[in-house]
Amino acid sequence: MASENVHEFTDGNFQSEVLDAEHPVLVDFWAEWCMPCKMLAPVIDQVAEAFDGKAKVGKVDTDANRETALKYQISAIPTVILFHNGEVKKKFVGLTSKEDLEAAMADAAG
Repeated sequence: MASENVHEFTDGNFQSEVLDAEHPVLVDFWAEWCMPCKMLAPVIDQVAEAFDGKAKVGKVDTDANRETALKYQISAIPTVILFHNGEVKKKFVGLTSKEDLEAAMADAAG
């Protein structure tokens, strides 16, 4: 992980870290071999820093956590999903701007 504000979510902790979270959670579904995912990583870090204390931001390695990737029908990466109160609030597929992610986070965080 590039930033201390970006959490690592796994099949094992997704329920407790994401679905049961009190605050909105932005989840970046990615893989090590995915070049667009690497291009999005600094944006994810910036969003995590901007919303530190107001929301949670993290990543799911789709190769290592296939159960979660299948559950949310991740067919292309990067895919970023915003969860709030255990529900999918917004889904972004492909490279997404910092502004779009931050606008969705601000809306969810209230």
